[in-house]
Amino acid sequence: MNLITHLLTGWALANAVPLDRRDRAIVTIASIAPDVDGLGIVVEHTPLNEIIPLHLFSDYHHVLAHNLGFGLLMFIIALIINRRKLLAPSMVFVVFHIHLLADIVGSRGPDGYQWPIPYLLPFSANCQVVWKGQWALVSWQNIAITIILMGLTIQLAWKRGYSPVEMISERADAKIIETLRARFGMPGDRTLK
Repeated sequence: MNLITHLLTGWALANAVPLDRRDRAIVTIASIAPDVDGLGIVVEHTPLNEIIPLHLFSDYHHVLAHNLGFGLLMFIIALIINRRKLLAPSMVFVVFHIHLLADIVGSRGPDGYQWPIPYLLPFSANCQVVWKGQWALVSWQNIAITIILMGLTIQLAWKRGYSPVEMISERADAKIIETLRARFGMPGDRTLK
């Protein structure tokens, strides 16, 4: 699945439990964190790669951060940040696994390549998780999921009074909420505009 879909999934799940602004941001960022191992694509598409072939994306995407070791590292970091409170770190671990599941289900390449997930790394390289029914990254299923998540995000933002933009700017977030409520009314108001 794409980065936006992962981000919206993380934000929606962060709203499934009572978390404050900071913890919602931590959980949402954790939902896209496994794709840090895909940053090598930037290097692979530069002239430098023609001089010194660096297969950072080809060799390491869905490997370095798409495994149990990285998930446990994220959980421990969230646990330290949250002063040993368990709710947000547990949600970090959940959204990490949902990211992996989404990639297993819907990230087949245009050439038909299915990205296997080396789930047990760094403890074991013997477990490669892949699903034969994996749909393409650019598929109607992924587009439909993204559209549904966008609708859910708008509905949650309107109802709760904050959106994913709160992670970047509280002022911009307040404007978005003001706009949503001007258009759709206040939550609980039976007369929608």
